[in-house]
Amino acid sequence: MKKTLIIVSAIILLPIFARLVYKGILALTYKPVYIPPKVRVETIKEKEIYESFEATGRVDSVSKVNIGARVSGYLKKSYFKEGAFVKKGQTLFLIEPEQYQYATQISSGDINNIQSKLNYANKQLARAKELVKQDYIAKSKYDEILSQRDSLAAQLNIARTQHKDALRNLSYTNIKAPVDGRVGAVEISVGNYVTPSSPALTTIYSTNPIYVVFSISAEDFDKLKKTDLRISSHKTEIYLPDGTKYKYTGVQDFYDNKIDKLSGSIKLRASFENSDNILIHGEFVKVKIFANKAIKKAIVPIVAVLSSQEGKYVYKLDKNNIPQITHIEIDSPLDSKRWVVKSGLKSGDRVITDGSAKVIPQKQVIIEDDNE
Repeated sequence: MKKTLIIVSAIILLPIFARLVYKGILALTYKPVYIPPKVRVETIKEKEIYESFEATGRVDSVSKVNIGARVSGYLKKSYFKEGAFVKKGQTLFLIEPEQYQYATQISSGDINNIQSKLNYANKQLARAKELVKQDYIAKSKYDEILSQRDSLAAQLNIARTQHKDALRNLSYTNIKAPVDGRVGAVEISVGNYVTPSSPALTTIYSTNPIYVVFSISAEDFDKLKKTDLRISSHKTEIYLPDGTKYKYTGVQDFYDNKIDKLSGSIKLRASFENSDNILIHGEFVKVKIFANKAIKKAIVPIVAVLSSQEGKYVYKLDKNNIPQITHIEIDSPLDSKRWVVKSGLKSGDRVITDGSAKVIPQKQVIIEDDNE
């Protein structure tokens, strides 16, 4: 009975085993047929590019003037609205002027008094000059009159100087804007006693033109030097915090004389028109500075560029039309369809622009449209 079961089991399992062996043999001997995919290819060309460098910049007023008291006294009036635009020469504050008016009047009276005495002394000197010629008076008397006249003349000069100083102090009671610009908040309110050592009453920031200060790496600065030995007058664009491009183009007009040892960057500055007062002191913007001299760089279609964990790459064809993975480094967008290549490609290289999904590296492809 047992022998019968074994025979029956063997009869049942034998076809199954044979089938499995057959499939295994087929799997070992089967070789799939590779069908080369059709692809489109474009030849890399070079284009003259004005190289650009990007940085974060800060808007900085050309003039930042702290408005302070130059004489002592109680602050009586403020003539402006905080945050308003003021013109050069516009009166901003009034310090009580009475004591300075009194000083001016006294010094003016001193001038008149001394001038009167001097006029009389000049007449006396003229008479003495005639009398000493006729020996009616001694020479020593004449010298005495001359000395008195010269003393009065010196006193008159001092009085005039004191009067000018009094007028100057009186003018300081009217505190005026030294530049055009936007005035800040009032830091010391009306009614307080102020002196030349008091903190600033307010600050004026000039608005037009206006600076944008930024830094670029020493490496980028070296590239800029290689394209233009002047390192100045470079076209500069800025982008506002909302991403919009500022309508005026600026000109880089300054670079520092040292590389910052901590950041490895160098400070530059560009000037911009700000007639609409859009740019505000202290605001952060994105800066793009352009080289003055164009250089040739390879341009790659965006559709040819693929990405992996190792970075961006393209399928570049060798002389036998075999695709090779070539890693590239992108410099910046040229337009919506092309990128500027920093490294990895050169003029004359051919890259796959369509059909790359089916491409296997080192495997033949069929070129459907070669623009070489």
